[in-house]
Amino acid sequence: MDVVVVESPAKAKTINKYLGKNYKVLASFGHVRDLPAKDGSVRPDEDFAMSWSVDTASGKRLADIAKAVKDADGLILATDPDREGEAISWHVLEVLRQKRALKDKPVSRVVFNAITKASVLEAMANPRQIDAPLVDAYLARRALDYLVGFTLSPVLWRKLPGARSAGRVQSVALRLVSDRESEIERFIREEYWQIAAILNTPRNDSFEARLTAYAGKKLQKLDIANKAQADDIKAMLEGATFKALSVEAKPTKRNPGPPFTTSTLQQAASSRLGFSANRTMQVAQKLYEGMDVGGETAGLITYMRTDGVQMAPEAIEAARDAIVSEFGAKYLPEKPRFYTTKAKNAQEAHEAIRPTDFKRTPASVRQYLDADQARLYELIWKRAIASQMQPAEIERTTVEIEAANGARTAELRAVGSVVRFDGFIAAYTDQKDEDAEDEESRRLPEIRADEQLAREEINATQHTTEPPPRYSEASLIKKLEELGIGRPSTYTAILKTLEDRDYVAIDRRKLVPQAKGRLLSAFLESFFERYVEYDFTASLEEKLDEISDGKLAWKDVLRDFWKDFSGAVDDIKELRVADVLDALNDELAPLVFPAREDGSNPRICPKCGTGNLSLKLGKFGAFVGCSNYPECSYTRQLGDAANPNGENGNGEDGVRLLGKDPYTAEEITLRSGRFGPYIQRGEGKDAKRSSLPKGWTAESIDHEKAIALLSLPRDVGKHPETGKMISAGLGRYGPFVLHDGTYANLESIEDVFSIGLNRAVSVIAEKQQKGKGRNGATPAALKELGDHPDGGGKIVVRDGKYGPYVNYGKVNATLPKGKDPQSVTMEEALALIAEKEAKGGGGKKPFRRAAKKG
Repeated sequence: MDVVVVESPAKAKTINKYLGKNYKVLASFGHVRDLPAKDGSVRPDEDFAMSWSVDTASGKRLADIAKAVKDADGLILATDPDREGEAISWHVLEVLRQKRALKDKPVSRVVFNAITKASVLEAMANPRQIDAPLVDAYLARRALDYLVGFTLSPVLWRKLPGARSAGRVQSVALRLVSDRESEIERFIREEYWQIAAILNTPRNDSFEARLTAYAGKKLQKLDIANKAQADDIKAMLEGATFKALSVEAKPTKRNPGPPFTTSTLQQAASSRLGFSANRTMQVAQKLYEGMDVGGETAGLITYMRTDGVQMAPEAIEAARDAIVSEFGAKYLPEKPRFYTTKAKNAQEAHEAIRPTDFKRTPASVRQYLDADQARLYELIWKRAIASQMQPAEIERTTVEIEAANGARTAELRAVGSVVRFDGFIAAYTDQKDEDAEDEESRRLPEIRADEQLAREEINATQHTTEPPPRYSEASLIKKLEELGIGRPSTYTAILKTLEDRDYVAIDRRKLVPQAKGRLLSAFLESFFERYVEYDFTASLEEKLDEISDGKLAWKDVLRDFWKDFSGAVDDIKELRVADVLDALNDELAPLVFPAREDGSNPRICPKCGTGNLSLKLGKFGAFVGCSNYPECSYTRQLGDAANPNGENGNGEDGVRLLGKDPYTAEEITLRSGRFGPYIQRGEGKDAKRSSLPKGWTAESIDHEKAIALLSLPRDVGKHPETGKMISAGLGRYGPFVLHDGTYANLESIEDVFSIGLNRAVSVIAEKQQKGKGRNGATPAALKELGDHPDGGGKIVVRDGKYGPYVNYGKVNATLPKGKDPQSVTMEEALALIAEKEAKGGGGKKPFRRAAKKG
């Protein structure tokens, strides 16, 4: 018997069915070792020696693997086919060697890009050894990230209180978001006008044509700059005669794009499905690891962390067969399509993300998947099959029109298009193509050259230029990929870190840099500029890729980096805090000193009138204060753009007056506490307070929203059966409705304000069917994860008296603080259960330790 090690229990369960009794498949539950979060884990003075630690849960799993290996004939490492997967196999092997569990038993490494029986058996028939260069690349990346984080963090704590940490790639991503915000702040809107004519053909068919030239001059976007110009041109056109000078119909072809890579999948899932990058990868992981489809367990998609855009030859043939059966022979090109990528890393050898079996159409598997899984699978299937289909054939018609009014002339243009053959569009169209088609997809009526056209209407519309948009998760990932920064396996972690550390917030799917994030970014740009340069970070990524290709020695790369980086850190250590603040005042001037409505100097203290405002550093971070302190006590929260004059400033955290309560006449203020911003009505111990719900930012809070929050909980109506009141409110775990002691979660804070009696009764009834919560019965199930891979019962996320927890039999494992119960994965749940079991946790009720007397 051979022992096979994979990462996840779900993967182990699927593969175990393929391999049979001669194999025992065990899960490592991801990484089994990591660098301890303390100084000395990587030691440059000892030729970059690294110390690894194993946590309790991983220790138990490694002990189980070691025990199994001692009684086995050999070890097969079958972790994921990328750098991280290679690293996990290496870690497992190193630990087993230290435990002397292997002796002279054979060890092999197998990789498969899809979890299907054919792929797994083929991989088992073609084993190899661990890829040493790939492991070296992992070690280099891990050491670099550790050295940057643990060398910079102490500097930040001393020079920039409130900044928690900085990372090698995360800091560059933060710079992109912060720089975009600076662009938006500096942007000056410009007015411009567009003019269009509604014209009729001699056959009385109408169409629209837009002005392109006037008085012999081609018009640019901003050339018609004011209403006076627009009215003058409009008057001229209203008295003009119109003639079609030329009509050109030009056939064009639009080719499909390649199948998804990690980043393009995240972008498409964001724009089409509204998924975050993290949610996309969670769902894709499930589809990859294996689903029960009609009694057969198999992975539905290939490995989802890849830069590759090509498909295997057998997959291309399968796609071509599916095109004929699903769409018809006319949609099949004569020859297969092949795609190439500019990616320069080891993952280019991987396939693109595609279905493992094109015969499993979205419709045929929908009944076996939940809603998110079905939607993402459909997206992947359609994009992959479209990549092998015929191009779309489109006829684009352009009509050039002359307008003449005496000696004055103008030129207009009408554009339309007709899809003569939809081709790949029958399966999939990119969002950008859909957006671009809006204007051209209008079909023009029959128009002949040299014929006269009748004027129906002339329209002049005012517009203003718009600042560049804030990054979304998808557009930031796309930008990082364009710059060559980060890799598929890192994008989700980068975004999560920025959000978890409050460096950015997500507002209506846009990334909004928070004050502490912009402060950190400005500090790094001012004093560590090289290390947040896009080209420098991209070149370092290329070196890591060259390590994985065996072209560079990993310790040579570390030595070159550390020599310059440690010197830069030493220089900054001698910098005075006053110098740091002076630099940040200049770098962040629009944020620190927003323009005032009266046009007065934004750097002069509005309270004393003589002091100069400047950034100050307090225990909890930066704020704006007066140079005349302590004589002048003026302070303002950094980034409080809604209250730049700070009339109500009070203390480092700042207070912003939003207005008065219409019923009590008490002042309503926005404040910032240790747990974030909150609303308060009145003063003292009787003041009513409300934290801001998830998704609401301090900048977005106005008087109306504050009144709404303070009105909670609100009465929805009496339950028709019990006669007891149903209320809606905002609690520790988000928005809810409450009836007779039963809480039921709502999807969003907007539901709290809008939910009616009928829906509230339905939500309560659904919750009661799942469990009566805190009334003594089994606590409500928030999410069912499925059966434990080792058997013995279901794993469920429940809502208990002391917060959400994972339940498996008699084991109850509390979720980490801030963890969304709906986002818990099977892997995370199994890790929590294993950790609880290792500590001896069972079904005992929680208790409180008695206070020590005396």
